[in-house]
Amino acid sequence: MTRGGRVIGFDPGLRVTGWGIVDVHGSRLVHVANGELKPDPKAGTADRLAELFAGVTQVIRQYAPDMAAVEEVFVHRSPAAALKLGMARGAALVAAANAGLPVAEYAPRSVKKALVGAGGADKAQVQYMIGILLPGCNPAGPDAADALAVAVAHAHRMPFAAAAG
Repeated sequence: MTRGGRVIGFDPGLRVTGWGIVDVHGSRLVHVANGELKPDPKAGTADRLAELFAGVTQVIRQYAPDMAAVEEVFVHRSPAAALKLGMARGAALVAAANAGLPVAEYAPRSVKKALVGAGGADKAQVQYMIGILLPGCNPAGPDAADALAVAVAHAHRMPFAAAAG
């Protein structure tokens, strides 16, 4: 993997899936775009997943990233909520794989640590660092900011992947 390219990050959820794209130019990151996919909350699970899959596929086609990074499921208080989150992750993973993108997966704590330096950082700290690392970026919402954080975390890891490969 070279030290450059376009990274799309995803913060998956069945209610809202955030996405964020950064271009990597050496050690410099440039915000490209971000947004949130919000399937119809009244639709059944299968229809919402289909809507997420179609939305992720469209974003990938529109912005032509070179690689994808997806946040992993964290241990959740509710098994049902964790299962729904896992399904949304699946929609993003399959859409990226169908587009031929290499896909990396990151635990939420590792994303926070990559951006803030602490795995227990809160959403406000992550959003603050997104503003510092991507000047002028205005995330579409908290899930888009989290998706940008996933993309940035992957961009920061890229030199290690190149050295290991």
